[in-house]
Amino acid sequence: MKNILEPKKIAILRANALGDFIFVLPALQALKERFPKAELILLGKQWHKDFLTGRPGPVDRVIVVPAYPGVGEPEEFEPDPQELDVFFKAMQQEKFDIAYQMHGGGGNSNPFLLRLGAKLNVGLQAPGASELDITIPYVYYFSETLRYLEVAAQTGAAAKHIEPVVMVTEKDIQEAGTVLQHKEKPIAAIHPGATDLRRRWPAADFAAIADFLAEKGYAVYVTGVSSEKDTVEAVIAEVQHKNEVTDLCSRLTINGMTGLLSMASLLVSNDTGPLHLARAVKTPTVGIYWCSNLITGMPMTTGAHRSLLSFIVNCPLCGMSNKKFDKEKNTVCDHKTSFVTDVSVDEVKEAVEELLALELKEIVKDASEAA
Repeated sequence: MKNILEPKKIAILRANALGDFIFVLPALQALKERFPKAELILLGKQWHKDFLTGRPGPVDRVIVVPAYPGVGEPEEFEPDPQELDVFFKAMQQEKFDIAYQMHGGGGNSNPFLLRLGAKLNVGLQAPGASELDITIPYVYYFSETLRYLEVAAQTGAAAKHIEPVVMVTEKDIQEAGTVLQHKEKPIAAIHPGATDLRRRWPAADFAAIADFLAEKGYAVYVTGVSSEKDTVEAVIAEVQHKNEVTDLCSRLTINGMTGLLSMASLLVSNDTGPLHLARAVKTPTVGIYWCSNLITGMPMTTGAHRSLLSFIVNCPLCGMSNKKFDKEKNTVCDHKTSFVTDVSVDEVKEAVEELLALELKEIVKDASEAA
């Protein structure tokens, strides 16, 4: 094995979305602790740079990668060869000692990594993917957080903590403060969107939870990005306690979302980025999962988190199986419908009650200790 005892510069390829980044945080922290003198450079997207610049954490610097098929862009994307040549020449000038592929199976990301010119290349390898100096098999049904810790462990990085952590900044809090209503009330957040429509719990059910929380005295904030506008509006339309429930769709950057979630007593959400971000800022969560997604996106602890599962596998509209990686068998339909409707409102209310009771116990405990 090549000498990796004292690397000066380490690259980590992870150019995707919010939840995906949260999953890799424990591995980044483990690498920082293993190689404290090395500069850790995340090869990511522009949002990573905006979010991480000035934020305490294991990442020292972010380099934004160009549009590349299978690395931040669809596999059929046609890149600009000249732009890529300029980028990879610049990366070779960085003289990375180690480059880690923490982006996926490696079909596209391993060739990308190899063009960086690092002395040692480490990462995942699905069948047919290019081989790196050190590889471990990419098996889909496995915890994402543990997967990348296993990659980091190949170079001696051991995890002290497996729960992702995002440090909250004053900038986060200030932005969140600009949208808060009913500032005298405790905060509860609801995120009804998700990129995959199969992972979206019905809007009417989220509205019932919003009303349930409002009745308990919480100021409820319904969050979403611009593509989720219709979903958020559908929730708001069903809400009865409209004065206590605020539509925050497209009103917060990721920084503001971080601040809001850090101040919230609870988040109720589909399996999507804000759910994982909430956990990383130590906010209790109730997550609604399509069964197979819990394997890859489960929380690492259960003390302050509840994961509710739907076991629907066949499409509710046509009956066809929608198991992952069955596309070659033509068993995945194109219907855009929810696969998590068998999680009931009562189940979510029960989980919410459990977590709010835990919070009240902590408040009583803190008050007693202060006395």
